[in-house]
Amino acid sequence: MAAAGARSRSTSKSASKSASKAKNPIVGPDEVRPAPVLLVVGAEGVLADRAVSTVLAAARAADPETEVERMEAAGYLAGKLSVATSPSLFGGGKVVVLENVEQANEALVTDVTAYLRDPAQDACVVIRHSGALRARPLLEAARAINAPEVSCQPITRDDEKVEFAADEFRRGGRKITPAAVRALVDAVGNDLRELSASCSQLMADDETARIDVDSVERYFGGRVEVTGFKVADAAVAGHAEEALVLLRHALATGADPVPLVAAVAMKVRGLAKVSAAGRGSSASMAKSLGMAPWQIDRARRELNGWDESGLATAVMALAEADAAVKGGGRDPVYAVERLVLTVARSRR
Repeated sequence: MAAAGARSRSTSKSASKSASKAKNPIVGPDEVRPAPVLLVVGAEGVLADRAVSTVLAAARAADPETEVERMEAAGYLAGKLSVATSPSLFGGGKVVVLENVEQANEALVTDVTAYLRDPAQDACVVIRHSGALRARPLLEAARAINAPEVSCQPITRDDEKVEFAADEFRRGGRKITPAAVRALVDAVGNDLRELSASCSQLMADDETARIDVDSVERYFGGRVEVTGFKVADAAVAGHAEEALVLLRHALATGADPVPLVAAVAMKVRGLAKVSAAGRGSSASMAKSLGMAPWQIDRARRELNGWDESGLATAVMALAEADAAVKGGGRDPVYAVERLVLTVARSRR
């Protein structure tokens, strides 16, 4: 941010036109730095929080006296933005964080629209928006002046969660095996904020040079999701009795049939993909199969005792169970029990 009180204005029409044609830069939550206007867009709260924290840390590193003001869009009062971004008599930078701009009232829309025509260069205004339809014109207006943008879209794909978790350990300066990352994601489930917190907790609790699967099992082995994958492992290995005992324990401790079926599905579909892919190095096949090399190596070991007929039977049973636990059947518990037994008995 520039020195307090210095506000540069662009008066060149040609410069404005060329700027409007340029695409606003997209940066990562850990890469963003203070700028006159910043966009933090998306519904993934943990990424948005991280982006805002990064901006505040960078601003305070440059100027420890930086003033920070947060404003809720729904309760915004007309004129507050102008006051908050006005030069201070005592100098120092300013960061204004507009929270939940998708809930903006008319006063905020009016003030931000006007502000974007001539933003202060000695202040940083962060526009945090979930990406919903409401107040989208404010986003487009900020993009038109090439405001840097952090994309904080929800991470839903399994491989993206694995990569996110691996990045958490890299950020923390810690080493972890790929198998341990996979096990941690399996254990924690779908909530990214909980996954981030679990990564931090594991780094704090485990003092080994390289975190492995045993560490994850030690700290997270009681989680429902881990139980689900243990059920899948036992079923794929053909251990029907063990799989059924694990399944009933999971159900008795509150596990929902849907994620249990999903755990078995991930395992069986992985076997089917690796079986159909044929020979080749796991590293060269990883991208085309959408699997990590270690997952391919493990699937190859687990394919011992499986043939095409058995895999086909298991895949068909998965389709039936998936429909049943998602409302297509009368008894979801019976559906997942039948799936586990069918998969276990499909192995030679």
